[in-house]
Amino acid sequence: MGSENSKELFVNSLRDRTKSFVLRSIRLFKSLPQNEEARIIGKQFLRSSSSVGANYRAVCRSRSQREFFAKLSITIEEADESLFWIEIISESGLLPLEKLKSLMQEAEEIIKILSKARKSATI
Repeated sequence: MGSENSKELFVNSLRDRTKSFVLRSIRLFKSLPQNEEARIIGKQFLRSSSSVGANYRAVCRSRSQREFFAKLSITIEEADESLFWIEIISESGLLPLEKLKSLMQEAEEIIKILSKARKSATI
């Protein structure tokens, strides 16, 4: 019973964490410069980062191990794509790296956590 309760706490904590990632991403999007490049890159980033939270919620409602694995894989892909767009935002000079570091680190941590969960999943 203790193991089940700690699993539920972990799942809920990660659900909150991925939701927070989405909200932080929205704030980053709003802080981008008002130019065409930032608009295009920003929309790509916002799409992938918002998918992290939405797809993780779908992971939590999986009906089978196969569905769990598939949805978890999608969530990892979206988190990695979000990290890619953050790198592009930095390397293109749209925003300074210092402003992006914390969100980059969070994306990396989410990827690591979800990848570890996927490795332990059996299908």
